[in-house]
Amino acid sequence: MTELTRRGLLAASAATTAAAATPAAALGWPRKAATPAAPASWTPDATTVASMIRNREISAVEAVEAAIRRSEALQPKLNFMVNSDYDRALEAAKKGGQTGPFAGVPFLIKDLNDYAGTPTRNGSGGYRRTAPAAASEPWVEAALRAGLIPIGKSASPEFGYLPTTEPLAYGPTRNPWNTDRSTGGSSGGSAAATAAGVVPMAHATDGGGSIRIPAANCGLFGFKPSRGRLTGNTDMRVIALSVGHVDSLSVRDSAAMFAATERTETGAPYRPVGLVAKPLRKKLRIGVLSASGNGREPDPEVRAGLDNAVKLLEGLGHRVSETKWPIDSARFGQDFLTLWSAGAAMDIQAMARLLGRVPTPAEAEPFSLGMAEMIAKAPEGAVEAAIARLAADSAGYDRWFEDLDVIVSPVLTKPPVPLGYVSGDVPFAELSARLTDYVGYTPLHNVAGAPAMSVPLHWTADGLPVGIHFAARAGNDALLFALAYQLEAAQPWAQRKPGVRA
Repeated sequence: MTELTRRGLLAASAATTAAAATPAAALGWPRKAATPAAPASWTPDATTVASMIRNREISAVEAVEAAIRRSEALQPKLNFMVNSDYDRALEAAKKGGQTGPFAGVPFLIKDLNDYAGTPTRNGSGGYRRTAPAAASEPWVEAALRAGLIPIGKSASPEFGYLPTTEPLAYGPTRNPWNTDRSTGGSSGGSAAATAAGVVPMAHATDGGGSIRIPAANCGLFGFKPSRGRLTGNTDMRVIALSVGHVDSLSVRDSAAMFAATERTETGAPYRPVGLVAKPLRKKLRIGVLSASGNGREPDPEVRAGLDNAVKLLEGLGHRVSETKWPIDSARFGQDFLTLWSAGAAMDIQAMARLLGRVPTPAEAEPFSLGMAEMIAKAPEGAVEAAIARLAADSAGYDRWFEDLDVIVSPVLTKPPVPLGYVSGDVPFAELSARLTDYVGYTPLHNVAGAPAMSVPLHWTADGLPVGIHFAARAGNDALLFALAYQLEAAQPWAQRKPGVRA
C-alpha cells in the first residue's frame, strides 16, 4: 500500500487565428519594432511571445519583467500564486541561453510539483515551512529544456484533491471571469493566471480532471495526455492516475508543449506523435454523453453548451449519436473515492512524519482528514478490491471505442460554482455528496489512461465560461489535437477576455 500516497499514486506511481506579429505594446512591453496593430481584446499566446523573442521584437528580460509586473498587479485580486521566484526568473532571462520552442517565455509551476530552489507546499498548511526542493521533477526539467522561465509556483488545493482552488492555509484563488466564483481545481492558480494574461500558459496536472476542470471554468484549452505519453510519466498501472501538461490560451501552445515534453525513448508505450499542427480533415463517429456518472443531467446552461457543440460537430460533417457510460458508473464513483482516499491517508501519514506528530486541523484540511478516516474504517482488502474493479472499468472504457472515435460531454454539471461550494471545510458527508453531483464526467479517463480535453465553446448568459469535454481511446492524442484545431477555427475563443486581466 505504500505506493498509494498522492505523490506516489498520482505522480510517481504514477494555430490560433491571431497573427504572430503582435506589437510589444499589446503585452505591456516596450515597442522594439513597428508591427501591425493587434485587436485590443486579444492576448498573445506563448507561441507568439516566443516568436517575438526570437525575432528580437522584445527580449526575454522584457518578457519576464512584464510578466512580473502583471503578476504583482493581479495577485492581490486573484491570489493565483503561493510562491514568487522573480529574482531567479530575471537572472535566468538575463543570463540567456534558453533553447526550445518557448525560449524566454514566462511560466508558472504548480505547487504540487518540485521545482529546484522553491518549496513544494502541496496547498497545505502542514508544508508551510518546508525547505526548497533540492531537484526538479522530470516534467519540470523538460519544461525548462523547452525554454520556459518560471516566475513562481501556482496555487493548488490541498494535495490537489478538490475541484476548486481554495486551500484553507493560503486563501481562495479567484476566477478572473467573476471573482466570487471558483477557478476549478486542482490547477486553478495556473488557469487563473493564464486566463488573466499574467503568463500565456502554465503548468497543470490531472489526476481526476485537474487540467480540464480549471480550463472549463476559466475559458482555456486544457488537454489531458494519455498515460505514459510525456516525460516523467512512466507508470502504466491503473493507479497511476496523474499526468502533467499545461492549460493554455490556444491549441497550438498545448500541442507544441506536448511535442516538446513527449517521451521518445526506446520502450515508451506509444510511438511519438510529434507536433500536431493541422486541423482534422476526416469525419468522425462521435458519441454524445449528457448525464454524469451518477446519472445527473447538467444544469440548463451547461446543457445548452453541449447542444451547441453537437450542432457545431454536425455542421462540420461528423456523425453524432447518443451513447451511454460503458461501466457501472455509480459503483465506479465509490471505487474512485476509495482509491483517492487511500492516497489521502498516505499524505496525512507523510505529513505526520514531517511534523513529528499528528497534524492539527490547522495543518490538514477537514476533507483530507475525512478521507483518511474513511480508509482507516474501511474493511480489510477494500482498496485492493476497488483497484481490481477500476482495472475492469479501464477495459470497459476501451471497448467504448469499438464503434466510436470520440466521446463529447460536459466537463462539469454546473458552470463555475460560488467560492465555498466545494471547499475543504464543508462537512465531509455534504461535500462528498456535492462532489458526486458536480464532478462526474472526468475521472474515468484517468483510470483508463486516455486522452481528453476541455474546449472553451460556450459562455453563459452572465458571461461565465463553460468547457465542453472530448475524449478518445488511450494513445489517440493526435486525433484530439486535430479535432481541437478544427473546433478552434470554426468557433474561435481568443477574442473573449475576462473582466480581471492584465
